[in-house]
Amino acid sequence: MLFPTLDFGLFFLLVFALAWGLKDWNTGRKLILVAASYAFYAYWDWRFCGLLLASSLINHAAGMAIGNSPDRRFRKQILTLAIAANLGILGFFKYYDFFILSLNDLAFQLGIERELPFLEIILPVGISFFTFQGISYVVDVYRRDVRPQASLLNLLLYISFFPQLVAGPIVRASVFMPQIEQPPRADRILAGLGLILITIGLFKKMVVANYLATEMVDWIFLDPYFYGTGDLLLGVYGYAIQIYCDFSAYSDIAIGVAALLGFRFQKNFDQPYKAESLRDFWRRWHISLSTWLRDYLYIPLGGSKGGRWATRRNLFLTMLLGGLWHGAAWNFVLWGVLHGAGLVVERALGWTRQAAKRPLWRRALAGLIVFHFVCLTWIFFRSADLDGAIEYLLGFARFDQPVEFATPLVLSLLAIGFAMHLIPGDTIDRVERALRPVPLWLQGALCGIAIVVIDAMGPEGVAPFIYFQF
Repeated sequence: MLFPTLDFGLFFLLVFALAWGLKDWNTGRKLILVAASYAFYAYWDWRFCGLLLASSLINHAAGMAIGNSPDRRFRKQILTLAIAANLGILGFFKYYDFFILSLNDLAFQLGIERELPFLEIILPVGISFFTFQGISYVVDVYRRDVRPQASLLNLLLYISFFPQLVAGPIVRASVFMPQIEQPPRADRILAGLGLILITIGLFKKMVVANYLATEMVDWIFLDPYFYGTGDLLLGVYGYAIQIYCDFSAYSDIAIGVAALLGFRFQKNFDQPYKAESLRDFWRRWHISLSTWLRDYLYIPLGGSKGGRWATRRNLFLTMLLGGLWHGAAWNFVLWGVLHGAGLVVERALGWTRQAAKRPLWRRALAGLIVFHFVCLTWIFFRSADLDGAIEYLLGFARFDQPVEFATPLVLSLLAIGFAMHLIPGDTIDRVERALRPVPLWLQGALCGIAIVVIDAMGPEGVAPFIYFQF
């Protein structure tokens, strides 16, 4: 069930009415939200609802065992088993065929004729996101950062909550649990913020991201051999804006929908292309994942406490595994390697030290370098495989090819995408404060009109969000 569809609109109106109609019975409200979340997930493929339930049961049982045991060694053993179970499920569905294919290729190179079975496993949508939420819950219980949830209903809702189930943001239990334990109040409906985020998200997705994909990016990446330097540059700039608008749109809509249901989540993107270092980029891009990798991978590896070389190793490994998280393919691994190597080099050169005190021209130059490095890595991220990425890079030397895609529409969309990074970072908060005196019914009417206009502006059809494949 895609956000920008009539099906989701009707679904959400029903859930909204039922959830707030049961505001005086918090248990009933949570039951409705869990049922709605499983119905939302079943819309994709009902067979994987059992997988979602199994993930919840495993993490609930592990959390209770860890939280109720005074034996530190036993708690650590349960934590290890829980993480292994979570990663085992994720690894089987997401990486089994990738590793089997890689092993068969290696065997062929070594002259071994026998092949391991290739199962063509269907990847359950959202599995990476709800698996990481489950891991963060049991780790936080082990660290005593959150209490174990005796209520299975609470954990079912935490793992399956439909606004952010499929593509994030990854929400911590310490943020979510206090909000569902409190009796819901009508004054917790963050209507203005929710409607603004939903409207902005729909515009980013349905107009900017979808047009860039259909009018340029998909064509260029389909076969970059046919295009020259100008179009290939436009293609990678276009994909940089497309993936930002596509993914941040999902996060905006998810956070907006949650706000209308009375939940407040932190923003997941913060104008990432204005970053002046890779470290700054990862503080602004997919914030919920980058902080997850920091807290549950980088720091447990030793963080920056083991000396200069250990810190660089930990940075590199974190980004390598972050690349592998995004997809079971060597181009994603290389994408993670490039970002890991970039962070290591940046740290070795002391690039981030006193960055705010640099002259404006140096800050602008640093921003251009970081942006183009990120664009370079997007080529590996977007290409179907490594051969496609290499073909794309080789095409930059074809200066004699005419530019085909520099149309007014494409250039206007690129300008809009870059302009989103130039406006003040608190613009949404300012607009929300300005709308507070406006009656709620009028805010809803304005949002409805905006949605109709956006729907008319966008291309035919509704393309899935990019991060559904991860």
